[in-house]
Amino acid sequence: VQLVESGGGLVQPGGSLRLSCAGSGFTFTRFRMMWHRQAPGKERELVADISSAGGIINYADSVKGRFTISRDNVKNTVYLQMNSLKPEDTAVYYCHARAQWGAGDYWGQGTQVTVSS
Repeated sequence: VQLVESGGGLVQPGGSLRLSCAGSGFTFTRFRMMWHRQAPGKERELVADISSAGGIINYADSVKGRFTISRDNVKNTVYLQMNSLKPEDTAVYYCHARAQWGAGDYWGQGTQVTVSS
């Protein structure tokens, strides 16, 4: 099983980034997909999640209206489009897959997002 994140980097405040997470080794369409983040000295927090078919989406209040989660069940990939980025969005972002039914819980290695001028 692998979850491989990409798309992180350094961006100025107000800028945008799109994170991608490609899954392999499991049945992607049976998994709820989530993005979490962890800033230095803080606990990991759930940023956004999307159900297996994409019909149910939730966001943390801190990112509502700025971030958009989506998934492509043909490409086995989940995305996080991040707009109007703020310095407080700086964190390591992790992709997380949890089976909608039954067992299965997987994490990616994380990708660094730094928002700074």
